[in-house]
Amino acid sequence: MNKTVSVKIYHGYGHTHNLVVYGHVFRFKAKVKQVYSDNLFVNVLHLLKLFILKPYPFVKVRLQFNGQTVYSHTEYDGFFKFEWKAEKNVVAGWHVVKVEALGEDRSVLAGNEGLIYVPHITQYAFISDIDDTIMISHSATIWRRLRELFIKNPRTRKTFTDARKYYRKLALSHTDAVQPNPFFYVSSSEWNLYDYLVETFRYNELPEGTFLLNQIKQWKDLIKTGKTGHEGKLIRVMRILDAFPNQKFVFIGDNSQRDPTIYTTIANKYPRNIEAIYIRNIRKENEVEANVLLKAVEDAHGIKTCLFDDNEEAMLHSKTIGLID
Repeated sequence: MNKTVSVKIYHGYGHTHNLVVYGHVFRFKAKVKQVYSDNLFVNVLHLLKLFILKPYPFVKVRLQFNGQTVYSHTEYDGFFKFEWKAEKNVVAGWHVVKVEALGEDRSVLAGNEGLIYVPHITQYAFISDIDDTIMISHSATIWRRLRELFIKNPRTRKTFTDARKYYRKLALSHTDAVQPNPFFYVSSSEWNLYDYLVETFRYNELPEGTFLLNQIKQWKDLIKTGKTGHEGKLIRVMRILDAFPNQKFVFIGDNSQRDPTIYTTIANKYPRNIEAIYIRNIRKENEVEANVLLKAVEDAHGIKTCLFDDNEEAMLHSKTIGLID
C-alpha cells in the first residue's frame, strides 16, 4: 500500500434495495490528532490541519459488503459515492463496509472500513441541520462562525440547552434503545469537519447518525467555510427521501439562513413523507417569513409545524402531536 494515500468513509445508509456510502480518497492528508485544549494556538493549528490535504481524483475504488463487490471511481475532488442493491437481504441495524483505492495495475493503494445504517421501515427518520440548530455557530456571520471554530475544540463547542434531552427523546420516539430512530445530519459545513462534528455529537451524547456535508475545501478556502452549498443541501435531503420512499420524516432546522425555504420546498414535493417541520427561531428578523412558509405547508398538506425559541418549547409541541411521550 501507498502510505501517503488514504481512504475516508462516512457513515452510509439505505435498505436492501438501495444502499449508499460516501467517502474520499486522498493523495495526502495532514496527520491530525485532536488535543482537547483551551489553548487558542493549539485549536487553530488543529483546524488548519483539517484543511491541509490533496484529493486523489479519478482513482478506481472497490467496495466490499456482505460478500458483494462493487466498483466506482472518485470525482475530481477525490469524492466517491457507491449506490447499489444488495444481493442478500440486509436486516435493520449497523453493518460494516470496506472500501479500497486501486492503482492502475489493480494493486491496493489504501483501504478502510466504515459503517452503514439500515433503519426499520416502521420507524420515524429525522433530518436535522447542525449549525444554529443543535450547535451555537453564528453561521450567518462568517467572522463569528470562524471565531467559534478557532477558539473552541469539539468538546468545548456549545450546544443549545436541552438539545441532548430533546434529540434523545426523538431517537426513542415509538421505538426503543435496541432500534433507535435514524438521524441524518445535513449541513453546509464541509467534509473536512466530519470527525470534528462526530466527536462533538458523541461528547454531548447526541444520537449517532449519518452526516451529509458540503464539498471538501483546502486551506486557502478556509475563510469560506459553511458559506456555500445551500442548493446542494436541498439535493442531499431529497436524496435521503428518495432512498426511503416509505419512511415518515421529521425536519429540524433554524431560520438563520435557508432552512425554512429548503424544508418547505421539499415538503410541498413529498407531502406524504413529512410528519412535521421544526424551525429554531434564531433570527427574529426572519420570524415572519418563516411563519408564512410553515403555515402554507400546514394548511396545504396538514404537516405539523413549529417555530420555536428553545428546545423546551419544541418538546412540548412534540408531546402535543404525539411524536414523543
